[in-house]
Amino acid sequence: MGESPEAGLPRAYIGQSGNVGTRLVQHNQSKDFWNRAFVVISLTNSMTQTHALFLEWFAISEATKAGRYTLENGNTGARPHTPAPLEADCHEIHETAATLLATMGQPIFEPLTNTSASSTEKELFYCKGPDANGSGEYTNEGFVVLKGSRCRIEIVASIQGTSHARYREQLISEGIMKLEDGVYVFNRDHLFSSPSMAAMAVMGRSANGWVEWKTMDGRTLDAVKRQVVESTE
Repeated sequence: MGESPEAGLPRAYIGQSGNVGTRLVQHNQSKDFWNRAFVVISLTNSMTQTHALFLEWFAISEATKAGRYTLENGNTGARPHTPAPLEADCHEIHETAATLLATMGQPIFEPLTNTSASSTEKELFYCKGPDANGSGEYTNEGFVVLKGSRCRIEIVASIQGTSHARYREQLISEGIMKLEDGVYVFNRDHLFSSPSMAAMAVMGRSANGWVEWKTMDGRTLDAVKRQVVESTE
């Protein structure tokens, strides 16, 4: 795994090997993005090659689905034939590994939003302006702008050459925002550290996200999330 750039996603490579030490030496010579490695092993030597192949495929699939990291793997591979009892073992191993990684600050398999909630249960907020129509969710990690959100293509003169402009350019260069029909569109769900940075990316200007993001009935994010908390204290 490697650190994230200013605005883009952190990077990761997922693989399996019967000789991890040799493989890490090879990766150290051929891949320059990473600065730490996490290894899942069997202390009882009970993990077979089929275990490893299934875990590799499943981990790549789950990390791709979560969308938190950019994977350096060339492709997702094919699901190997795995007997049901062995597959159950793999799911248990993966769940343990996912929990430990999240505990160590690498939530590579954790979904950005509450995927168990139905569309009617999700508390969505919207940010709208000229050529901009974004939707997102507020989480305990920050603000997630949802895939399909449409963003103004131009940025205002006041943020040109600033860190805000560079941040937005990084989102574009990483492919998180892609040009479609004269606007930028979020190609995937993306987590921002604050609602204001999320609103800036959508609107192409400096913005107070606590005011810009609103529910369908017009209540601001501030009124829903901050003022409610203050009134109950």
